[in-house]
Amino acid sequence: MNTYGRFDPSNITISRLFKAIKTRASEIPHSIAWNISPHAQLNKEYLRKYKNLHIGQRCFIVANGPSLQKTNLDLLANEVTFGLNRIYLNFDESPFRPTYQVIVNELILEQCANEILRLNMPKFLNWNRRSLFQINNANTMFLKSKMVIKDSFQYDLTHPLVVGATVTFVALQLAYYMGFSKVILIGLDHDYTESGIPSKSEIRTSDTDKDHFHKNYFPKGFRWQLPDLLRSEIDFSIARKAYEADGREIIDSTIGGKCPVFNKAEFSSLFR
Repeated sequence: MNTYGRFDPSNITISRLFKAIKTRASEIPHSIAWNISPHAQLNKEYLRKYKNLHIGQRCFIVANGPSLQKTNLDLLANEVTFGLNRIYLNFDESPFRPTYQVIVNELILEQCANEILRLNMPKFLNWNRRSLFQINNANTMFLKSKMVIKDSFQYDLTHPLVVGATVTFVALQLAYYMGFSKVILIGLDHDYTESGIPSKSEIRTSDTDKDHFHKNYFPKGFRWQLPDLLRSEIDFSIARKAYEADGREIIDSTIGGKCPVFNKAEFSSLFR
């Protein structure tokens, strides 16, 4: 496949360019508010409390692939963990509860706000959907996304960061900010049955979601975006370089995971 940076030229259309311009224009008020509003200043104070809070420790980032059904999450009982997006759909099946919750996907925030509001752990959400949540709440913090042509790694999360193609990239930046020296990924299958134009918003037509750990993760009629594996791999490579440059490491312990970027380790071996 011929690509230009993180783009496949065959997927660049007039409608996508128009949408990109519209998205950037809609972000302007959020950028202004991030710089001058009292809510933003308070939010940044909350974020600063997490700077190097876990320095030298290890953590687990729990992504949402179907491999989680084969993963013994009970082993994480005494670990620091980041749960992503709709991991809470697993709460009825498992006692596992993440230490932190990270959700930046705008469509999930819009359609699942009531579910997210009920989560008790500290949450890191997208600033541009703050109106759906309690702003002056130390347990609900917001990260400001920024629009770019070339993705990069943000070391200070009181500044805007690149969300990229996957919430996992955001969680990796957050884990770095908190000071973790080793990050272990699980549930990062990096393998999808659905195909189409990456990042394009669509209405789900399938009755069952086979690409996540729960059959109703993205249910029929749900608005969602098709995965962008190319950009995900670029973002993961950026994260790996940032970690290794500081003597830290990222390990992929996904059962059957197909992401080619990170070194692998058997999940159960991490607890011996």
